[in-house]
Amino acid sequence: MPDFSPNTLYYGDNLAVLRDFPPECVDLIYLDPPFNSNRSYNVLFRESKGTESEAQIQAFDDTWHWGKPGTTTHEVFHETVARGDEVGRMLGAFVEALGHNDLTAYLTMMTPRLVELRRILKPTGSIYLHCDPTAGHYLKVLMDAVFGPANFVNDIVWKRQTSHSDAAQGAKHFGRLHDFLLLYAKTRDRNWEQPYTEYTKEYVDKFYRNVEEETGRRFTLSDMTAPGGGDPAKGNPRYEFMGVTRWWRFSEARMSELQKQGRIHQSGPGRVPRQKRYLDEMPGMPVGSVWEDIRPVQAQSRERLGYPTQKPEALLERVIQASSKPGDVVLDPFCGCGTAVVAAHRLERKWIGIDITFLAVDLMRNRLETTFPDDFKDGI
Repeated sequence: MPDFSPNTLYYGDNLAVLRDFPPECVDLIYLDPPFNSNRSYNVLFRESKGTESEAQIQAFDDTWHWGKPGTTTHEVFHETVARGDEVGRMLGAFVEALGHNDLTAYLTMMTPRLVELRRILKPTGSIYLHCDPTAGHYLKVLMDAVFGPANFVNDIVWKRQTSHSDAAQGAKHFGRLHDFLLLYAKTRDRNWEQPYTEYTKEYVDKFYRNVEEETGRRFTLSDMTAPGGGDPAKGNPRYEFMGVTRWWRFSEARMSELQKQGRIHQSGPGRVPRQKRYLDEMPGMPVGSVWEDIRPVQAQSRERLGYPTQKPEALLERVIQASSKPGDVVLDPFCGCGTAVVAAHRLERKWIGIDITFLAVDLMRNRLETTFPDDFKDGI
């Protein structure tokens, strides 16, 4: 029987681990795979004494470079291309166009992992691939081949810095301030819960400037007439209400109910009535595809562990809350210091973490046991 056990940390090559999992067993996947491009993209993890983990060095030597013919990357490339499907053709096109270099070696080793991740994702599941402009555009095309262009949902821009400039060091480019999260679904029937943020003071002052004298509640006024002047074929009713005849959005019964509730405002006789919408009943501002409100883990952050590519818990919490439900299984196959599994556990999801270095797995175990001592009294 496949080795699949939620709330487990797996040590080893994630490809081998994933191939042991049964199909359609995971609800949400978040991955932040390493790619060492001039040490600017997901920098290699260093041990406390400053030396790189030997397991990580070996993984990168074997995985992200082509090496000699007959080595792992060459074997994976030929196996993938030999499949003859869209994924194999896309990988072959990458190598033919770009040649044999670290980028195409990286894409070669990512391809079978993405194929396995799609296999184990439930029909209602989603996958978030965290990357930056170094390889993000190639990964987007590769994800189109694996998941299908129709299942692309968003490219989310996470503004991880407010300002940055290497001009003093002679750099000739705009400051690099953001990462990407590529969001794909398995099918159109994906889990989704719209996230919201609090309204800014400027927004409230502009759009909720009305204050109800009796209660002190802020409100805005919205149009109740039918869009486009009304269309009977779309079910818009036409009738007189409060002395005004129009095509309306709501039925007469619904309008009368809103009036009884004190939710209709008419500024004067003959004026078109409008609906009151109270600020304290609004969920907030819907989160869009540009995330500027989540700060990176900084030197003074309480959650900082000293892991160079550590992501803030707030980032993972937003991802998990938007695309999963309590009790769902969240997977991070490149989990590093374990932010995804910590966020998943806090939000009452099940989780699976995989990493190729024992140092990272040990760090994750200690982090979980320290953060949730009551849940892991007997260890993990």
